[in-house]
Amino acid sequence: MVTFPRPESVLPVPLRDLVADLEEASLVAVTASGPGPEADDRSVTGVTLDSRQVRDGDLYAALPGANVHGARFVAQAVAAGAVAVLTDRVGLELARQAGGASDQVLPVVVVPDPRAALGRAAARIYRPSAGQDASMAVFGITGTNGKTTTAYLVDGGLQALGRTTGLIGTVETRIGDERIKSARTTPEASDLQALLAVMAERGVQRCTMEVSSHALVMHRVDGLVYDVAAFTNLSQDHLDFHGTMEDYFLAKASLFTPERCRQGVVVVDDAWGVRLAAEATVPVVTVAARLPDADWQVRDLGDQRFELVGQGRTLQLRSPLPGDFNQLNTAVAALVLHLGGVDLEEAARAVCADPRVPGRMERVDAGGDDPMAVVDFAHTPDAVEAALAALRSQTAGRLVAVVGAGGSRDAGKRPLMGAAAAAGADLVVITDDNPRDEDPAAIRQAVAAGVGAQDRERVQVVAGRADGIAAAVALTTGPQDTVVVLGKGHEQGQEVAGEIHPFDDRDELRRALARRHTTNDERAGAPQVDGQTERGEGRP
Repeated sequence: MVTFPRPESVLPVPLRDLVADLEEASLVAVTASGPGPEADDRSVTGVTLDSRQVRDGDLYAALPGANVHGARFVAQAVAAGAVAVLTDRVGLELARQAGGASDQVLPVVVVPDPRAALGRAAARIYRPSAGQDASMAVFGITGTNGKTTTAYLVDGGLQALGRTTGLIGTVETRIGDERIKSARTTPEASDLQALLAVMAERGVQRCTMEVSSHALVMHRVDGLVYDVAAFTNLSQDHLDFHGTMEDYFLAKASLFTPERCRQGVVVVDDAWGVRLAAEATVPVVTVAARLPDADWQVRDLGDQRFELVGQGRTLQLRSPLPGDFNQLNTAVAALVLHLGGVDLEEAARAVCADPRVPGRMERVDAGGDDPMAVVDFAHTPDAVEAALAALRSQTAGRLVAVVGAGGSRDAGKRPLMGAAAAAGADLVVITDDNPRDEDPAAIRQAVAAGVGAQDRERVQVVAGRADGIAAAVALTTGPQDTVVVLGKGHEQGQEVAGEIHPFDDRDELRRALARRHTTNDERAGAPQVDGQTERGEGRP
């Protein structure tokens, strides 16, 4: 469990004012009878949806969950000091049955969708306390791939310009120099609004954050209007949650409305980006590497150098990270800063500083006679294709890729990832990547199913991620080769059968490189499975 800080000083919000604010937004259907909020003179000084984190003066948001309703924990919340409850009709009845809260114990605000009301309530409670909203700009980055890299480029650029920054995303949450490991890409609404208030308290001038599609659908960013939002791309992922690409797109597109941002930057190199730019209801600037009529063009000059051309201007830039897609990410970051009030040339220079993005095209130190070793977060077909294309141009010898797919997630992308890996690398090792509650062997074979018969002799299927990484390193012959481990990037755990084992691709790759000269090729004589080599005991 990640515990985020809360602001030190919060202005008490009268409960009746909070309810009035929700009613104004048409989020309140009915309030509980008895000593309900409309007749109560108490005030609220915080909000949380986790009963274990309730403090004196909190509004406890009892939300319906996938497995249990939060109202079942109202008694614990009351004992910890909650002064009111936000829930739905089902939650009110559950709380009454549990005996921990009713309209005779404390005020209960009943709404049709408490999750939809939570963001508005949290913003009402925390943001006025900071008193500095106008001075702290907030930038939001969304897209299937590139969110983390672009966010780090924006944040790095802001730091290079001398700003005090905050960062919220997949890898970490950062408030100035304080770092907190992230539990999810975008925090829950109550945590997010508290974080923004803490940042304002501590003098943060600019906050950059990744905005996931889950967060948009689940109302985590409600109550927040981004100064600038950016869209990087859309490709198949998360269909276990969204169901269809159309719904996935609509989730992303909802960011580019006046309720959620003031202006945007949209990459229009795919049909989804073109559609978003056309349908956005806020002003947007478009950028592309392939579409000729975008507002800004990215023109590759080789050796990570590129031109950003538009509006009668041409800027010469060098991407701090390899790959055509990182040229686009760099251009997007520069344009976000420009729309945020920074001179474009100054912004472009700033974002080209080394951003040190954890787990994104991250080099792992190796000896002089070892291959170039890289770890990358690519975990979608498009991202795998782009990462391998970027490394191909830097590899004189063989490109060896490690790829896998997570369990209990979008199963439709698995064969597509296998196909992308086989098309982009000389040799491929298919292994495990957070199998979660699924059979790892079944996931490996689903990925391998995308490999064509003509490519199977170049593919090994290896049980256990550590063994898979070791097998990939054993396939290299010297410094002219490249080995890349795809899928987990910065992550430091491997989830298998409900248990998270410590695991870091970077550390495992270093160990494999250290053993490289003494490791025998274990492929010889291994049994064959569907034309690919299947071996290993399955270490995480």
